[in-house]
Amino acid sequence: MKQSSYLILGANIVNEGLIKKGNIAIENGFIIDISFEGQLEDFCKKYIGFTEINAEGKYLLPGIIDDQVHFREPGLCYKGDIYSESKAAVAGGITSFMEMPNTKPQTLTQNLLEEKYSLASQKSLANYSFYMGVSNDNIEEVLKTNPRNVCGIKLFMGASTGNMLVDNPETLENIFSKSKMLIALHCEDEKTIKQNLEFYKQQYGENIPIQYHPLIRSREACYISSSFAVNLAKKHNTRIHILHISTAEETELFDNTILLSEKRITAEVCVHHLWFSDEDYDKKANLIKWNPAIKTTKDRDALLAAVLSDKIDIIATDHAPHTYEEKQNSYLKAPSGGPLVQHSLVAMLDLFHQGKIKIEKIVEKSSHNPAILFSIEKRGFIRKDYHADIVLVDIDSPWKVQKENILYKCAWSPFENHTFLSKITHTFVNGNLVYCNGEFNESIKGQRLLFN
Repeated sequence: MKQSSYLILGANIVNEGLIKKGNIAIENGFIIDISFEGQLEDFCKKYIGFTEINAEGKYLLPGIIDDQVHFREPGLCYKGDIYSESKAAVAGGITSFMEMPNTKPQTLTQNLLEEKYSLASQKSLANYSFYMGVSNDNIEEVLKTNPRNVCGIKLFMGASTGNMLVDNPETLENIFSKSKMLIALHCEDEKTIKQNLEFYKQQYGENIPIQYHPLIRSREACYISSSFAVNLAKKHNTRIHILHISTAEETELFDNTILLSEKRITAEVCVHHLWFSDEDYDKKANLIKWNPAIKTTKDRDALLAAVLSDKIDIIATDHAPHTYEEKQNSYLKAPSGGPLVQHSLVAMLDLFHQGKIKIEKIVEKSSHNPAILFSIEKRGFIRKDYHADIVLVDIDSPWKVQKENILYKCAWSPFENHTFLSKITHTFVNGNLVYCNGEFNESIKGQRLLFN
């Protein structure tokens, strides 16, 4: 289907550490021109017939690249699916996502991996990639993974997810020594968690209060596993990326003295760990039950400081929807995870309004750095000849999160009844205006990400 051509005029373009008023031209899915100087009339004359969008006063950002989501398809589609969650993501300014392997069946073979790509090509409104999963006994399949068109391999290291807990020392040595691809890691020490859980079961039986979640899945459990992974990576010079860092102590494991493109060990923080703290469990209860657990205000502040100092490289969501009914179970029965992709960018922009982070840094950690870290081809920046994955934001347009405007299939959000101060008005994916002021154009689907 032929794509439209657009001119976005008078926007505050946020890109590569600068904010400059300018115009861009989009044709055939790519940015073909960027202008910061000269008369607007002259720019428009060069592109007769292009659809013009007046972006005066708005901010133009490169599309968000979310390196960690769980869209639940196949096998768990009652919670969410590729179509529903990619739609919510696009409304939230996310133009590309990387999805995790703990679906049903788990993505532990190359055939199952390619089946997910086939599903996404038919359903996803955003660009997509899928991680290859690692278990204790599928290393031959893992090593077949093509680094050109797969973002990485995912290893649950010290935290059980079905049979995807990788706790065999020989398997870990093999993966870390033989993998030529980025290994994304979930790091929590299972032994420590089990000991903590047993302690609180002795105190409370089956009725453990949610407030003890960060003491069960404790800071020690996180640090033991993360530090072990870092040491193993240094031993083998492995390229690792540790997901959802949640403690102040862990931030000290990472280096901010070298360029991101040269780092072998990188880290991610998630929006919920930058927003909530253990003080919110009383009100939000299981709705903010995540693994790793949300911890103290001190940890939250240290994580943001690590983002600002470049010890932490990426901001992501770990979007993981469950039904509201599942979340109403007791602590031990309620699943961990929550939906975030529709609200992650506006949540970060609220932190900007609070003076805690600059818009340029949000773009760096959410768009530029994922593109650099994963070597994504021609995305993550507003540059000529790059894919036109871009987002327009009305920075001063308050709106309230309510049931009727939540797009997740699970139909709830931990941000419900919160009033965000900024609003996403337009999202382009590969030059296609997929989202415009609450309306969707679903005629053109996203593309499979490619990696250099």
